[in-house]
Amino acid sequence: MAIQVGDKAPDFELKDNHGATVKLSDFHGSKNVVLLFYPFAFTGVCTGELCEVRDNLPRFADRETQVLAVSNDSIHTLRVFAEQEGLEYPLLSDFWPHGEVSRAYGVFAEDKGCAVRGTFVIDKEGVVRWTVVNALPDARDLDEYVTALDTL
Repeated sequence: MAIQVGDKAPDFELKDNHGATVKLSDFHGSKNVVLLFYPFAFTGVCTGELCEVRDNLPRFADRETQVLAVSNDSIHTLRVFAEQEGLEYPLLSDFWPHGEVSRAYGVFAEDKGCAVRGTFVIDKEGVVRWTVVNALPDARDLDEYVTALDTL
């Protein structure tokens, strides 16, 4: 079961597409976080969603929000994907232990070996304020989570 609104967001420490360590708790007190879990780099729906985020980064910056996108791909795969698509926000690797963070958020599909499309809006205190979980083939609506940020 996915983390619910009002829950404290589980802290994590993952490597980004450049090998740097990113911790959710690093943003406490300074930025809201939109945490996007997605199945795999280089797939059609995932690429479309992440490029839409890329094209709308000022909407997040204006709301004092950091976007963190998490998949179960390796950091090497994520580095190439980010370079190819011009993604300038952190792509985090939940590769090993495989799916540990995705499981903590309740969005790991055991039968597929990857995360489903879970979205979590986390406030500056680390509390989940909005969430939605979509099936693998179903793209998210960016306007929905930007609207959720406006309520913080």
